[in-house]
Amino acid sequence: MNVPDIEKFIPSLDLIYHLGLYLFAYVALAVLLVSVLKAKFNIKTAYSRKIYHFLIFTAAAVLQVFYGLPAAVLMGVIVFLWVIFAVLKGKSSFFYQALAREKDEPHADRFIIIPLFATAIGGVLSNLFFPGFAFIGYLVGGWGDAIGEPVGSRWGKHSYQVPSMFGIKATRTYEGSLAIFIVSALICFLIYRFYGYQLHSAIVYAMVCAFIATLVEAFSSHGLDNLTMQLSAAAASYYLLT
Repeated sequence: MNVPDIEKFIPSLDLIYHLGLYLFAYVALAVLLVSVLKAKFNIKTAYSRKIYHFLIFTAAAVLQVFYGLPAAVLMGVIVFLWVIFAVLKGKSSFFYQALAREKDEPHADRFIIIPLFATAIGGVLSNLFFPGFAFIGYLVGGWGDAIGEPVGSRWGKHSYQVPSMFGIKATRTYEGSLAIFIVSALICFLIYRFYGYQLHSAIVYAMVCAFIATLVEAFSSHGLDNLTMQLSAAAASYYLLT
């Protein structure tokens, strides 16, 4: 990256001053919500983790569309600090418990940190190579992936094994993948229609983008789908629409 590429990611002091406190409060409320759901209601980690996932990715997309990339980066930094603090506290933190999958033990910490970095890398690459379309990747990754795991956990009957790291066995379900496809297609369709594409074109392009993102997610290594989903959705939208 050259200097201009780097500069477009950096929040200005003025942006930090005007948005920083609000973004911190939003992330804190998201943390509080999933922590309470875990501590008081003992909901499955598949749900608490993806609720947080949904809230953060959605906010990042909204921020990028209305305030620009630096605003999304600023929130990303705040999220990063919250998650790192939770990992350092470990199981004494309800927020950590809301993120740490039991099936990822004894490497649950790593499968919190790796997706965190994967998300950041996916965002950087999407904005470098497919500027103007990165927010679509946020929404497809944030909504599609957020629905896939809970659906698979609740209704999944047909599982398939996926690549993983550190000897952890990881599976996904066809039911979860179908949910990802449906939600991703709906998101893409609404976005494409909002930007003026004809009904038929929006349907076809949305189906293609959703299929690519779902297929990529299905073959992605456990913990890396935050990167691959948002990058593939941004790339597909870029090549379909330009």
